[in-house]
This record gives sequence, C-alpha cells and structure tokens, in this order.
Amino acid sequence: MPFTIDPLALLAGAVVGGGVFLFIVALYGMRPRPSQPKRHVVKMLTTRAAVAAVAAALVLVVTQWPVAAVGTVLLVFAWRGLAGGAAEERAAMRRLEGLAAWTESLRDTIAGAAGLEQAIPSSIRAAAPSLRAPLRALIDRLHTRMALPEALARFADDLDDPSADLVVAALILNSKLRGPGLRDVLSALAVSAREELDMRRRVEAERRSTRRSVQIVVITALVFAGLLVLFNPDYVAEYRSFLGQAVLVVVALLFGAGFAWMRRLARFDKPTRLLMGGAQAGRQNGAPAAPSAAAPAGAPGGGGGRG
Repeated sequence: MPFTIDPLALLAGAVVGGGVFLFIVALYGMRPRPSQPKRHVVKMLTTRAAVAAVAAALVLVVTQWPVAAVGTVLLVFAWRGLAGGAAEERAAMRRLEGLAAWTESLRDTIAGAAGLEQAIPSSIRAAAPSLRAPLRALIDRLHTRMALPEALARFADDLDDPSADLVVAALILNSKLRGPGLRDVLSALAVSAREELDMRRRVEAERRSTRRSVQIVVITALVFAGLLVLFNPDYVAEYRSFLGQAVLVVVALLFGAGFAWMRRLARFDKPTRLLMGGAQAGRQNGAPAAPSAAAPAGAPGGGGGRG
C-alpha cells in the first residue's frame, strides 16, 4: 500500500495542535526571557536550523515518517531546554557571587569616608564581569546629572535580580535619608548574599541528578525507537500509514508533555523582584516603588554615604 498523506488532514491537525498550544499559553502564560544581542540570537538560530534540517532529512530518509522528521526539528530546538536551565542557574549564581563581592567592595569604599556618589564609580574596579556593564551605565547616568534614586532604580532594572534589589533598595533609602549605618546594612546584605549563594549551590547539586535523569530518559527513548526502525522494520511498519502517523502524533505529544513536565521540575524559578518597575516610579517620585519593603534591611540607618 503506497504511503499517501491528505493535505487537508495535515492542515486540520496543525490547526488543532496550534489551538491547543495557544490555549495552554493563554492559561499559563510564557516565562519572560532576558534580552540577548541580535547577532547572538541569529547565530544560534542559524546553527540550530542547520542541525535540525540535516537531522530531520536523515530521519525522514531512514524512517519515511513525516511526523518523526517534524519531531526531530522540535527536539533539536528544545534540546537545551531539556537540561533544566542548568546554564541559566550557573550564570545566576555567578552574578550573585559578583553582587556579594561588589557589596563588600562598596562597603569598604564607604568606610574610607567617601560619599555614595564617589564610592559607586570607584567600586567598578573590583566588580565582576557580569556587573561591569550595568555599573558603567549607572556611572554614565550619574555623570549626566540624573538623580541618584532614579539612576539606582534603573541599575536594579539592568541587573534584573531579586537579590540585587535588596542592595539597591538600601542604597536608594540611603540616598534619600542620608543617615548613618550604611556600612552595617551593606555588611548584613553581603552576608545574606553569601548564605543564599551557598544554599543555591546545594540545591543545584541536588537538581543535577534530576537533569541527568531527564537526559537519560530522552536518549533512551530515542535510541530504542531508532533500534526498532533499523533492526525490526516489520514491527513498526504500521506507522507508515496515515492512521499510524496519527497515532505517532499522539505518542509524540505524550512524550513531549512528559519531557516538558520533567523540565519544569528541574527548572529554577527566580523569585519575584522587589523593585519591579522601579525606574518608572523613580522618575515620578525620586524613589522606586515599595521601598518600605526593603526597610527591614536598611531601616536602622540608610547611611548618608559615610559609614
């Protein structure tokens, strides 16, 4: 029996699948991702598209299953996501470590009787590479006579990190209140950042086994299916029919849902930021929204730039 595909049936299946995907997105939304340079995105997509095209063509020639070829393309583009966000978590831990070191450097600079406006530019020398670009932008804003609370609020938006919001909130309170005690507050925040870093390292070590399990399950399923196609083609011959391809779509969707669920279990969910939208509030009021939430960390003193 020759293998034929009804275009209308394929179109109907694509429409149904797209509708289900849009329904799930409408219910749960999509996780925001940090912006990346366009050249990096184009290069990444070009490389993945080439790998996906070669892999899909090879699978189509060997199996003669259009669904398997489409699934191969999707798997190539989603492969990094199956690692459970390990790279993102490692980058976040490096940023947190750099934030703790920068907080300590800023505290020591203020201890030399330097004002906050003078201490921030001096602290860039000891800043980690992940913090230098936001710090340069902060210093440039200060050089253009932007108000310190608004510049700090934009600095928090550039960092886009909940732990950094605590430090920036203390600095914003200090820039408004000009009271003593900033050194003590920064010391406490640096200790808190170090403790959070240790905790996240322990959690990352435990999640590593979960990520490895995800990869083992994916590779085992793919290898088993490939061995069946190569060494026992009669066993999977039914999948070459239209009904077999429809069943294969259902099977692929079940596997994809399982992989997505395991990916979600192994993913690190970043907490909600304290100073979300702080730049807009800083432009209106001279301070970010919800500074009172940071008051417990910096309330005993906001320190006017002198320890």
